[in-house]
Amino acid sequence: MTDPLLEVTDLTVDYQAEYADVRALDHVSLSVAAGEFLGVVGESGCGKSTMLFAIAQLLSPPAVVIGGSVKFTGKDMVRLSETELRHMRWRDYAVVMQSAMNALNPMKTVAAQFADAIRAHAKMTAKEIRNRSAEVLRLVGIDPAHLDSYPHQLSGGMRQRTMIAMALLFTPQLVLMDEPTSALDVVAQRALMRQIKELQVQLGFAVIFVTHDMSVVSHYSDRVMVMYAGQPAEVGGTRRMFTSPLHPYTRGLMDAFPSIRGARRELTGIPGSPPDLGHLPPGCRFMPRCPEAMPECATRSLEMYTVDDAEVRCLLYDGQSHQPPVGETA
Repeated sequence: MTDPLLEVTDLTVDYQAEYADVRALDHVSLSVAAGEFLGVVGESGCGKSTMLFAIAQLLSPPAVVIGGSVKFTGKDMVRLSETELRHMRWRDYAVVMQSAMNALNPMKTVAAQFADAIRAHAKMTAKEIRNRSAEVLRLVGIDPAHLDSYPHQLSGGMRQRTMIAMALLFTPQLVLMDEPTSALDVVAQRALMRQIKELQVQLGFAVIFVTHDMSVVSHYSDRVMVMYAGQPAEVGGTRRMFTSPLHPYTRGLMDAFPSIRGARRELTGIPGSPPDLGHLPPGCRFMPRCPEAMPECATRSLEMYTVDDAEVRCLLYDGQSHQPPVGETA
């Protein structure tokens, strides 16, 4: 077994308010191997983006990492100085933001923004910078002529691909993506996802891909983490999770989006809403919405249980003493 590229252990993040702190991320642990594509899904407000920015050490007040470690290539990024982190960003790991129009500087051309990123981490001549910038644009399917374009002159899909190209300027080992397809139509979304996957296979970098779209991760991820109320609810291989989801919340997410194949079925969704992270209930956080809830779910503190090659936070799998839900196999 080789050491994971990224290992997150008990990562905890609070949003510190005047009267009470809000626990946005609660003892989250995960690992990502080199070249792996991990999809992170869940409803809005479940902690997906907070986790991504905590891993990248890009949180800003009032968000504060209050516990845990983020070991990337053996270094605990939580304990590195801002200067040390600045040397690692773009070169060793990169972040693709949700809104490329907001992430790109509207006052500078694509070439100027690429040049700023390169000069911050390497000594290159103007010609070498231009050549490298053109090279990464070609990687994402954009004509290098657009190096002299401003962000508003590009389509939404081209802006997102430009952000991905910028993230690949130094061929990092890890790329963190925060819902990069959310503002795109389905055709542009599919083209962008196919491009991301092809680049990942070609260049060998690992991806953590945050999204609320289950259909996206079903096609492109190797593993999936389902998050609920600041905690992982289920983690496992993509194919297994989509054929035999373990957690009632995962099954609810599956039933909430349509399929273009197979028999027609009613979309049921999940009744209720996620809990207030400032006033979390004892026991299982999903219990008020769970069709499989048991009395002990209201009081027992839950851990992640191992079921074959997956992990799930649910008392249905506590030592396998409970049978799995009807129609599923453990």
